[in-house]
Amino acid sequence: MLAAAVYLVPAGVHAQSIPKNAHVERYGDGWGCDLGFRKTGQLCVAVKIPANAYATNRAYGSGWECKRGFQEEAGACATFPVPKHAYLSARGDQWKCARGYEQVANACRPIAVPENGHLSDKAYGKGWSCNPRFLRVDGECLAANVPEYGYFDPSSFDTNWRCERGYQATGDVCISVAVPENGYLAKTSYGPGWKCLRGFRQSGQSCLAVELPENSHLEYSGNDWECDKPYRRQHLRCELP
Repeated sequence: MLAAAVYLVPAGVHAQSIPKNAHVERYGDGWGCDLGFRKTGQLCVAVKIPANAYATNRAYGSGWECKRGFQEEAGACATFPVPKHAYLSARGDQWKCARGYEQVANACRPIAVPENGHLSDKAYGKGWSCNPRFLRVDGECLAANVPEYGYFDPSSFDTNWRCERGYQATGDVCISVAVPENGYLAKTSYGPGWKCLRGFRQSGQSCLAVELPENSHLEYSGNDWECDKPYRRQHLRCELP
């Protein structure tokens, strides 16, 4: 066994001693510093990692990054301020307003939706759209002459009409969309016509709460989870690599 171990050590490393807090590189003939240390000459010097940070083991930069929810300030990791009605992004280095709110300076303000309007899922615009059979005019939604439960749409090749919000076409009629608890109406050309709120995931015709394992957070869509850095997803757990 000893002979086999000596045989596996690269020839370049065999001729030199490996410093403390170092290891033989898996590929090539050399050695590298352990996580949390950086090569300085022929030594491995400990990287000074501030509170709420973790080692990256990169040869460039500071050698550490702030944990999710913290940001670098003057060589330290300060708490990332998240205003009311907002949540941390998937990367954890910025915040976004929750649905129904818009960013104004460093706060989230409720979106003013006019009568006969509804919140929009679009990433651009004023954050709201007029209901079917209504037209936007000077910030208001005014009634238009269209059939009940449907509206004229020349881009629809087959019928030249589409069902209004909250309804789906079934044959020649518009059927009301059944939105489950913890869901909301969503204007899509496919699917059930609804989506689950942030923190819930679709399961059949229901919205079930997303179960977060230890050291994880909701990902960008809000309907699934991913692991905090530096953890990696392993089935239904978050484990260190």
